Amino acid sequence: MAIPQHKLVTAESVTEGHPDKLADRISDSVLDAILAQDPAARVAAEAILTTGLALIAGEITTRTYVDLQAIVRDTVREVGYVDAAYGFDADHSAVLIAINEQSPDIAVGVDRAFDADSGDDDDLLGAGDQGMMFGYACDETRELMPLPIMLAHALVRRLAEVRKEGVLPYLRPDGKAQVTVAYDGERPVAVDAVVLSAQHHPDVELAILRADLLREVITPVMPEGFLGAATRIHINPTGRFVQGGPQADAGLTGRKIVVDTYGGAAPHGGGAFSGKDPTKVDRSASYFARYVAKHVVAAGLARRCQVQLAYAIGVARPVGMFVETFGTGTLSDRHLERALANVFDARPAAIIRQLDLRRPIYRATSAYGHFGRPEFSWERLDRLEDLRAAVT
Repeated sequence: MAIPQHKLVTAESVTEGHPDKLADRISDSVLDAILAQDPAARVAAEAILTTGLALIAGEITTRTYVDLQAIVRDTVREVGYVDAAYGFDADHSAVLIAINEQSPDIAVGVDRAFDADSGDDDDLLGAGDQGMMFGYACDETRELMPLPIMLAHALVRRLAEVRKEGVLPYLRPDGKAQVTVAYDGERPVAVDAVVLSAQHHPDVELAILRADLLREVITPVMPEGFLGAATRIHINPTGRFVQGGPQADAGLTGRKIVVDTYGGAAPHGGGAFSGKDPTKVDRSASYFARYVAKHVVAAGLARRCQVQLAYAIGVARPVGMFVETFGTGTLSDRHLERALANVFDARPAAIIRQLDLRRPIYRATSAYGHFGRPEFSWERLDRLEDLRAAVT
């Protein structure tokens, strides 16, 4: 049966061994190690990775000490870069550290907001930077996430599992997936195309690799009835993927921001997430915007919801909140905006408290997406009754 000619939407994801995701994991491992001992620390840790070298740079202000060299090497080892033949590995690559303290010009605005005359302690923590952040939710999956990005994450997560569990022992850490979903209106109806690329040992035959990945990775994670004879499947389309990781392509923290969020189904905003403590609204307000948008959809107030927040550096209260339900809402977007502003406090200190963000929880976010995963506090639906009451 041919796939109906409807709208096609594509999303991609990459494994934890992809050089950019490895850089994200290192940055978030540094953040977690510091927050575990100093929850009030200010951290902006960046990593750049290339053949034989990891450079850790950024700004960190903390009362504690962590062994950055050990954190980098342990993280690289855990992901699977353990052989010098990979061109980058835990034991032989150089690790360089270039860390400074947070700029005092930034710190003064964060520590005491410009509008801090209200008597409310939550007004005393200003936004760590200007910028706009987006959150999104839709009803096409049980996670209230777009289906293409969830399928792409499922593929690369499974790819890592079969490597680590020894099911396909010839695989190496790098890999990526891309999924194209066909929609009938707003409803996903079929998988139109799958692209899966997996780094591998040089001696494995391509035909074996392709058959193994179809059987062990692609087929198990596709929804029933979505994978058919008309689905185009491309497995290692160049035929060879031996050289990978930082040896093949330099890795950089924050370069896979669309992978981190909604796969292109919604805007991302102005900044990356990894390596940043929660006073950086690039991260915390993006989490909060998702938290708000998910509540709207879960409450049955819209089938799709996008929330935009905007901040000025040093100012606690957002300078803007904009809601878009794309014609799927049960009430006007402006009415919904007013209700959301009454229920959800989007000041940075309030976000940090509500979502309990001063904890070492960030390493787990560094691969397979920051959203649609129930283990994270911003995925909770604990304000549904408050929201429903506010719109009546």
